[in-house]
Amino acid sequence: MSIEILSTEFKRVQLLEVSGRVDSTTAGQLGEALNGTIDAGKSRVVLDLSKVDYMSSAGLREMVSALKRVQGMPGSGGDVRIANPSERVREVLELAGLDEIFKIFPTQVEAVGSF
Repeated sequence: MSIEILSTEFKRVQLLEVSGRVDSTTAGQLGEALNGTIDAGKSRVVLDLSKVDYMSSAGLREMVSALKRVQGMPGSGGDVRIANPSERVREVLELAGLDEIFKIFPTQVEAVGSF
């Protein structure tokens, strides 16, 4: 099983639309996409997780790692925000306490516009 990541660039924000299962075998792909975005100088990232049907702790680690990286970039106003997480992903975020760390928005438009 693999995941698909569609990347769209807006004026100030990089949108990553993730679909599939993010587990220990596919979390690395999410990490590579996030790190590639950050390495390209993009510090404002929106993750659309509406099409993710499973998120493991490995996927959460990649998201937290990216969040720490962008928040550590001086003067960038960097953040990783989540748009429209599927119900299962929202439950995982809440169980892990990450709904307090990540800003979560009901739509892509609201998440992208929040920067």
